[in-house]
Amino acid sequence: PEPAVFASAPLHYRLRAEFRIWHHGEVFDYAMFDPENPRQPVLMADFPVADAAVCALMPSLRAAILADEALRRRLFGVEFLATLSGEMLVTLIYHRQLDAAWEEAARRLASGLSIGLIGRSKGQKIVLERDWVLEQLEVEGRQLQYQQFEGSFTQPNGGVNRQMLTWACQQATGLGGDLLELYCGNGNFTMALARHFDRVLATELAKPSVRAAQYNLAANGIANCTIVRMSSEEISAALAGREIFQRLKDIDLAAYRFSTLFVDPPRSGLDPATVELARGFTHILYISCNPQTLRDNVAALDDTHEIVAAAAFDQFPYTQHLETGVLLRARSR
Repeated sequence: PEPAVFASAPLHYRLRAEFRIWHHGEVFDYAMFDPENPRQPVLMADFPVADAAVCALMPSLRAAILADEALRRRLFGVEFLATLSGEMLVTLIYHRQLDAAWEEAARRLASGLSIGLIGRSKGQKIVLERDWVLEQLEVEGRQLQYQQFEGSFTQPNGGVNRQMLTWACQQATGLGGDLLELYCGNGNFTMALARHFDRVLATELAKPSVRAAQYNLAANGIANCTIVRMSSEEISAALAGREIFQRLKDIDLAAYRFSTLFVDPPRSGLDPATVELARGFTHILYISCNPQTLRDNVAALDDTHEIVAAAAFDQFPYTQHLETGVLLRARSR
């Protein structure tokens, strides 16, 4: 089928931004590095692809840090985590140990700029108030809330993320039955898809993401979903009856009536065991950040499944990267 194509806003679309700090004399600038010339910094007064709130904060944050030696000394990097809900978290990374003088200055900075703030150095993390933001996305007329931890994966393009969630929900409409989701992260897709299925079993390996997913289920009042901390290989082994896991002792896998598998795997795609697991599902909804591994996985499933819907999402404008999605349906036998 002809894929649906979803464009990104041309500017101010990126909610995450990371910069090195380039010191020269008593001042510094934000910097990035060209992979073609990694020793030469590209100094940046602005970053137009970043969220407008990040662009607005960059000069005022720089000025405030330059005015305070406790904040400026041996500052190595700055990371911004913005949200469509308006919350902002900034991480300052140092090549020195952070002391009480730094924390006092950092609290003044956070209060003055109305931001969340974290300080990091080797073996040290100082969190002022909290190390997460609360995002809010409108999907199918509902306002969904998402806890997003500093340092954990979140979708960088908020506008395109909403388009992906809406497209996935459109594909899920009418499928019914139960859903198995692998690589659920903080529940980005889980929260949106849960209403389209009787029950959802979602798996994720990273502990902060599992905590966030549990928080998000409660925040959104979702009662038909269970999150379990397992890898895709482990849940594949459990469903195939090859292994028994203590983490599943309170979950009756046999009681689920899975109709659909949802996956949003890393760039490496699905491992062979998960591909074999996927063969047993009537529908496979697959979001991919790597069209090459998506093609390979779909080719491996071609004898059992066919593509019935496809989409391309310009999650990363001006780059060679492309987010894609397909809905596969089991072939008639």
